[in-house]
This record gives sequence, C-alpha cells and structure tokens, in this order.
Amino acid sequence: MKDISIPLKMINLLADGEFYSGKKISRTLGISFAAINTYIQIIRNWGIHVFTVPGKGYCLHAQLQLLNETAIRARLPSGRLTVLSVVDSTNQYLIERMLTLKPGDACVAEYQKHGRGRRGRQWISPFGNNLYFSLYWRLEQGLSSACVLSLMVGIVIAEMLRHLGAEGVRIKWPNDLYLNNCKMAGILMDIIGNTGRNANVVIGVGINLTMSASEAKLIDQDWINLQEAGIAIDRNVLVAELIDNLRRALLQFERDGFSPFVARWQALDVFCDQPVKLLIGEREIRGIARGIDVRGALLLEQDGECHAYLGGEISLRGLSL
Repeated sequence: MKDISIPLKMINLLADGEFYSGKKISRTLGISFAAINTYIQIIRNWGIHVFTVPGKGYCLHAQLQLLNETAIRARLPSGRLTVLSVVDSTNQYLIERMLTLKPGDACVAEYQKHGRGRRGRQWISPFGNNLYFSLYWRLEQGLSSACVLSLMVGIVIAEMLRHLGAEGVRIKWPNDLYLNNCKMAGILMDIIGNTGRNANVVIGVGINLTMSASEAKLIDQDWINLQEAGIAIDRNVLVAELIDNLRRALLQFERDGFSPFVARWQALDVFCDQPVKLLIGEREIRGIARGIDVRGALLLEQDGECHAYLGGEISLRGLSL
C-alpha cells in the first residue's frame, strides 16, 4: 500500500468541519500548495466530501467522528482489537492472519477499499461514515453449528442497537438488519473448516450510520442509515459494545447452542406472520413467514402447513397484502 499518512493527517485536520485555508493546511501538514489538491482527491476517492470555497479554503460536508482506539479499548474488558484506517476488507484482514488469531480477536476500520457483501456483492464503505468490523471465532462444534451463527449475530446486533436508541431495528432472515423496512446493516460469514471438525469463522458486520445517497449509488435495494432516522450513536461506543456482547454471546452459543436465541429472534423478525416469497434459483415460493426453528431454518406456512427452508442460495422478500 502506498504511504497514506498525509491523507490521514488531512482527514484528522478537517474532521471538525471547520474551514482551513490552503496556507494552514500546507503549514500544518508540511506539504506544498500544489500537493494539497492531490491529497484532497485521494480522500474524496475514499468517500469523504470536501468543499473548496475561494477565500475561505477547504472543509468537510459534515463533521466526522473518527475511531478512537483509546476510547474503544476503555469499554472492552478483555480481548485483542486492531483499529485500522484503510484496509481491503476487515474480513480479509483477519483471514490472512488466522494462524496467529485467538477466538474473539477483532478489527475495525474507517474505510474498506473492497468491502464484500453476500454473494460477492460490493459493500459500499465510505471513510468514517459507517461501521465496519470483523471478529474471529473457533467453533469447536464444527461446521454443523456455523449455519445458525449469522442469525445469532443478527440478534445481538439488533438488541444492542435498540438498547442504544434505534428502537425500530429488526432482523431479516438470514443476515440483514432493517429499519423502517429498509436495509441498514448486513452480516458476512467466512467459514473455513471441514465437516465434523473445528470451524474457523470470521464474522463481518457493516452498519450504515451516516452514509449519504451520493456515496451509495451502487446499492441496488432500499437502504437507510441511522442518521436519517434521527438516531445518533457514538461509533466508538457502538463498536466496543458490539464486540463485547458478541464475544459473550459466542461463549453462550458454544455452551447452550442456538435454542436460547430462537425466542429472541421471533421478537425481532421483520417478516414474522407476514406474506413473503422465497427465491430459490428459478423458483419462487410464496407463503406466510412463521419465524425460524432451532436449526435456524426459515418456517414458511403454505396451505395450512409449515415447511422449513435452510441452506443454499435462498432470498427472502416481502409481499404486499
């Protein structure tokens, strides 16, 4: 990776949302006037809006609340955490270091150059606007228990967001979080292991906090961020609380399995008792969503009978009444 120290220093300088003259930036960062626009363009490419006003200088569209490693660690009772500025993806960062990781190790980043979503889709990851983090775990039960893990993670995240003020957050099977019927967060599981053996799992989470529409032109579904819903949550508090609660929940999951989480899912299910359709390859199956079972399978009522759907490439969509 090229040296990004100057762009990062520029972001830290501009993060307060105030105007800075070219002279001030040049003197503070030790760069020439000619170089300023080069570095401004770099941070614009990272998704940061910078305005240039003749006679006043440069400023951001809005203040940035940057990740503060000290503040995050102060809220984490234990466990290792890496705070990154720029990374290809937080999941890939942990995967490449898996041989040195301990269960519960996590990383969080300001910006992902190649953030990933489900089915290889791009996860839009502008600098400092949202929350992107990953956590490593080793499942002693093996791959058989990994299929319900994204559901458990969704429960923990939804409950924590509701606790912090986002009371309308709900969960969509199998790995999305919704607010006001729009997607606001997603979960990506990378699972490495063999049947019947221990499984290494990297859990990736992306949460839309303040992302603007201009930064998300490539998103092909209805989405929302917490700021649009009038919800302000401290990023440093949020990532610390989520990592701590996920570590605790994973220990409970190892001890008790998924059974204790089923009722918690039902209370948060965005489509519970509503008409839905499942897209499985070329097939479309319609019915009434009736929650999940202890295996994490989606329960769909059709003609008075419940059928369980689990695994494979299944997409769940709501239907209008």
